[in-house]
Parts: sequence; C-alpha cells; structure tokens
Amino acid sequence: MADIVARNGNEITLQVTLKLTGSLLEMENLILDGCNDIGCLATAEALQRFDTDGSPIKLGDTKMTARCKSNKTYQSPYGSVDVERYVYQTSRGGKIHCPLEQNARIIRSATPKFAQQISHKYANMNAPSVCQDLADNHHRKIAHSYLQDVSDCVGSIAQAKEEVWEYTTPALDEAVTAIVVSLDGAYVPMRDDGYREAMVGNISLYDVEGKRHHTIYIGEAPEYGKGTFFQRMEKEIATVKKYYPSALYLGIADGAKNNWSFLEQHTERSLLDFFHVTEYLAKVAYAAHPGKTDKPARALWLDTRCQQLKHDAGAVEVLISEMETLSKKKSLTKTVKEDLQAALTYFTNHRHMMDYAGHVEKNLPIGSGVTEAACKTLVKQRLCGSGMRWKDKGAKVILSLRALVQSKGRWQQFWDKVDQYGAGVYA
Repeated sequence: MADIVARNGNEITLQVTLKLTGSLLEMENLILDGCNDIGCLATAEALQRFDTDGSPIKLGDTKMTARCKSNKTYQSPYGSVDVERYVYQTSRGGKIHCPLEQNARIIRSATPKFAQQISHKYANMNAPSVCQDLADNHHRKIAHSYLQDVSDCVGSIAQAKEEVWEYTTPALDEAVTAIVVSLDGAYVPMRDDGYREAMVGNISLYDVEGKRHHTIYIGEAPEYGKGTFFQRMEKEIATVKKYYPSALYLGIADGAKNNWSFLEQHTERSLLDFFHVTEYLAKVAYAAHPGKTDKPARALWLDTRCQQLKHDAGAVEVLISEMETLSKKKSLTKTVKEDLQAALTYFTNHRHMMDYAGHVEKNLPIGSGVTEAACKTLVKQRLCGSGMRWKDKGAKVILSLRALVQSKGRWQQFWDKVDQYGAGVYA
C-alpha cells in the first residue's frame, strides 16, 4: 500500500508498506508492485501540475471557458492513473479542449514516457509479444488495440514532423572525411497487393582510416514511384552536407537504374557494390572451369579474380578480356553461356564504376553491406514474420519507428522534441 505523506511546494514524500515473504522472486514481484503503486501516485500529482486553475483561456483568437472538472484515466509506465482536470469549450459549444493533455504531451491517453516505452517495444516486437512482455516483466496489462493505437499515433507524429524537425549527428571523436550514401529494397507481404518493395537507405560517416562512426537509416513502406522515399533521402543528405560540406560523398549500390539516377544527383563518385559484382564472377567461374569435378578449381579462380578486382588497378579490363575469350568456348551449356554474357555485358557497361583498387588504397568503402544489413534488421526482421500481412499505414508506422530507434541518438532526440514543442498531430 502506497501513500503520499507530505507535500511541500514542488516536493512530495511518499511511503509504501511491503510485506516481504516467500522466495526472493516473490519478494521482487511485491517490490515491483509497490514501485508501481508509488509511480501511479506520483504521476497523478505530476499531471495535476499541467492543468489550469479553471480561468478562461485563449487558443489563438478563440476564447474558451472551463465547463467543469471531469475525471480521466491516463496510462503511465506504472499503471492507470485517474485525474480530475478542467475541460474547455467556446460559448458556442463544439470541440472540447483539455489544456492538461496538451501541456503534459499526452498521446492517446498515454503519458509521454509510457508512449515512448511501448512504441519502442512495438518497433521491435509484434503486439502480442509486447503485451506479454509488459504483463510478465512490468506487471502492466494493456490491450493490443491500445498498444497499436498509441504506436500508430507516435509513428504518425514522426512522419508528420519529418519536414520540420532536424536531427543532429552524435559528437564524433574523429574527423569525417567520407560519407557513403546507399539504398536498396526489401520485399514485404502486403495485405492487398502481395509482396511489394519497401525501400531502405543509409548515410554512413567514415573517418580517414575507413572506420564507420555513424549511420542514419531511412525506411519507407512500399509505394509506387518511390517519391516519398527519395524526398526523405534528399532531406537527410542536405542536412548532412550542412554539417560536413568538405567530405567526399560516395554513392554505393547495386546496378538498379533507379538507384543511380538518384545517387548521381547527390554524390561525387559512384561505385557498384563490390559483393554484388562478385556474384557475377561466381557465375563466370563455371565458364572458366565447367567440369563437374572442377569445384576446387572454380573456387580458386573466383578467389583469385576477386582479389585482383579488389587490389589491381587494371583488373576490370583484364576480366573483360578474359570473359570475351571464355565466350568463344563451344563446349559451354546454354545456361553457362547466358550467365557469362550477362556478366560480360554488366562489366562492360559499368566498368567506370568499378575502381575498387583506388578506393581500397584510400581507405574508402567498396560495399553496401550496411544497407544489406539494414534491409534485414530494419525491414525483414519485423515486417516479414510468419503470417504477417501489412497495410500501407501499418508498414509506414513500423519503419518510421525502427529508423528512429536504429539511428543512434535519434529516438531520444525525437522525444526531446515532442517534449519541447508538442506533437501537433494525433492521428
């Protein structure tokens, strides 16, 4: 049982009585319940400090008067909290306004800390798992529908404020000399359209030795034309360029035409993802050593050519010449010939984007592994679970939340801005 035993200005003194019996785990559960009781009492006191005294107020040019004090239940990290607060209307009636909820940054009846906690959990787990975690580990029971409602609202706030709120990169110990911009897609099961491509982008900051210090992640739900995704990428790139105007901006991606029509507008150099290119070489190996017992020879050929491509300045032209020679073999199967011709065409058309040796020599990245990983961690792990099917809004919410969570420092910056400016959007 918890009680408030004293109030002194901005200070309150609380006490809780606990009966410690049973095993240590049982006692810890009793302690947790006691802490939750204290938290509810303190939160009720805190909420009342954001209410008015009942005097008339103005919203812009509109005068509003208090109707009455009415009871409302708010959800906090510690439990449900009942508070009596003033609600306002104009003399003509109409929509009710609650200053406490605006001043305290209440989101769908959730305190900001509880909204922060559950939306973070929902970004990483499905609704049943979050509710089970809250019940088992926090002694906090909420409905699936309420969890999704609050998380959807938080995601909507994040989306609505993307054009307004600017996030800073963490303070870094090393000078940033290179910034890699990369993007890729991952297919997501949608409820009405089958599998569609969600987009993932990242902007990574590197020092002179080629060490990555920070990455900004951008995720966007499937959309036709990818316009929203490209706008978000452009905004992030423009912000980074304000902080690091003298860094080298390098675009790395696979060969998709859409990728490069965007990247070439915003970067100084273009480089095809090294590991994507080696997938072509793996198929060429079957033309170099087509026999069924040639597996060791193919592996050696592939390893040698990859090392050459990575470290030798003239390797691309040498490989093109070798592929042209291999294409004259008459004993190759149709599949091997087609794979060889595809590789030859790919290397010929993109030879100007394969200066891997030059980039390695300058400690610059040559692969988009960060983006490949982001496709898995940002999209696949959360949106492609067994039996999952997504609507556009739900997928957008999850990706907005996960991008904030996975970009170091951004989750707290987002909530600091909610705390400072308010949300302004609750739908």
